[in-house]
Amino acid sequence: MTYFLTADGGTESLRARVYDLSGVCLGSAAVAYETKFSAGARAEQDPEDWWQAFITAARQAIETARVDPSAVEAITLATTSCTVVALDREGRALRPAIIWMDVRASAEAEAVLATRDGALISNGGARGPVSAEWMIPKALWIARNEPEVFENAFTICEYQDFMTLRLTGERAASLNNVTLRWHYQTDRGGWPSTLVEALGLDALLEKWPQRIVPPGGVIANLSAKAAGELGLSTGVKVVQGGADALIGMIGLGVAHPGQLALITGSSHLQFGVTESAVHAPGIWGTYRDCVYPNRYIVEGGQTSTGSIIAWLGRLMNGTMDFDEMNRKAAALEPGCDGLLVQDHFQGNRTPYTDPLSRGAIVGLTLAHEPHHIFRAIMEGIGFGTRAILDAMATAGYRGTEITVGGGAGASDLWLQIHADTAGLPVCVPASRDAPSVGSAVLAAHGAGHFATIDDGIAAMVRPGKRIEPRTREMALYADIYQQYLALYPALKSVRGQEGRSI
Repeated sequence: MTYFLTADGGTESLRARVYDLSGVCLGSAAVAYETKFSAGARAEQDPEDWWQAFITAARQAIETARVDPSAVEAITLATTSCTVVALDREGRALRPAIIWMDVRASAEAEAVLATRDGALISNGGARGPVSAEWMIPKALWIARNEPEVFENAFTICEYQDFMTLRLTGERAASLNNVTLRWHYQTDRGGWPSTLVEALGLDALLEKWPQRIVPPGGVIANLSAKAAGELGLSTGVKVVQGGADALIGMIGLGVAHPGQLALITGSSHLQFGVTESAVHAPGIWGTYRDCVYPNRYIVEGGQTSTGSIIAWLGRLMNGTMDFDEMNRKAAALEPGCDGLLVQDHFQGNRTPYTDPLSRGAIVGLTLAHEPHHIFRAIMEGIGFGTRAILDAMATAGYRGTEITVGGGAGASDLWLQIHADTAGLPVCVPASRDAPSVGSAVLAAHGAGHFATIDDGIAAMVRPGKRIEPRTREMALYADIYQQYLALYPALKSVRGQEGRSI
């Protein structure tokens, strides 16, 4: 028997899983680690915690799976993206990692955008935004505010690359991460040299790992030291993964033009597959070779989605029964008796790229109850997704179906609302652990069991349910959607005064 070890390195914990060649998860274990928050929207982690979490979780997952460790053939990881680490020559962290949600580098993000460099074409057709979360703004912040750290750093890389270094001793970056958030472009000369030079950051080019490995490519075998810590053999291949949401596309089986992955949780991410480049205001991307060879990924995103449902739960002092709320909300007609929600509770990522936009509940009466608001929130989020799909369509990408991963897959009502508001079928695979399944597919491909990632998907990603849009509801939502679109310009003129947010 052949088995594959995966790790999903998230914001709060790392979960290791063991899969067989058919895509079945045989064992799983998670280990939490600490995030330290401080003023200025700062969030940091100790990279050593990631490594220790992986060792512990991996050993526990293999034990739970009851497999012979000698039968583990390959390892692939999916981790948070834009989690930046600075390392010395021995691979030791010079400072805590600046994790993805840390936005201290807002001024540096503005400086990156102000260059108007051609490498920014993937950011709204070079009109932005550039996020303080991304690699170059964070590296620029270190150079400006901690020059001794920047100068002494032999390697500046990401969570993914730190783990690769510990596993193999190799300084290698994932093509997935560098195309997604480092402005590397396989069809435009590679590294963003003129961009970093314009920022006075030329030295960064030498500090980045120079070896770039695509998802599914073999980086190296386990080093003797790593093998000993994990209880595995040095014959185990370490196969490249990438950013958790993008590797999740593979785990959802989203690989062909027209397919769109909807990654749900506190926020929504939309990733579509295209055969050609698409660059336009209101969308991010496209990123060539980011996940699949010779294919492009187009990106959209909603900042607040599941987090708005959580907000409603807090307002109800923890008394919200999710099952009951779904049941009552499902009995309502589209439009929730005149309620309309703008889903910009933490600003708008796409298609307006307006961090100062805010949420709104419009049409409230004394007759409305919590389940009306609950459904209206879901509908507003569905309309927000539809607005992103429309922006993509205007730019030249048209989705034919939506495949959902994450928390929204647990609510049949939410899935149906997404289908009805978008006018597209919604699919949910049998497993919603998309980053881990995607990592298992890559591990099997890198180990030589499948000639292509597509072949691995066909063998290891099992189908689940499919929800079709309903004709009557689609027609009702078409009218309400126009009212939703009218909210943004109307509310923009009356928004409250507050400082800039990211």
